[in-house]
Amino acid sequence: MSFTTAPGGLQFLDEVVGTGAVPTKGKSIKAHYAGTLDNGSEFDSSFKRGQPLAFQVGVGQVIKGWDVGILGGEGIPPMKVGGKRKLIIPASLGYGARGAGGVIPPNATLLFDVELVAA
Repeated sequence: MSFTTAPGGLQFLDEVVGTGAVPTKGKSIKAHYAGTLDNGSEFDSSFKRGQPLAFQVGVGQVIKGWDVGILGGEGIPPMKVGGKRKLIIPASLGYGARGAGGVIPPNATLLFDVELVAA
């Protein structure tokens, strides 16, 4: 299987297509994730904490690459609960030139494994 690239540069690959509910913009969802830099170093993981991240999707509470990668758009289908998706997020849809918290360098490409737990 290979990644599909959306016009905005976001790449995705569905490892498991979920069969549950589809997330709705502005609604609270829960997602497990592991984030790595393109050099392979992991910078965050909700799996390791044992607690999924809860947030309102599509309203800018998370990076744009997440909102688009979960909700869908730009030729990307929305995730469904139970789905597992790999995202490759360019800096323009991530933390951009500023980076984040001394952990994510400026202009970093981010790789996420995302599992939609609840929508």
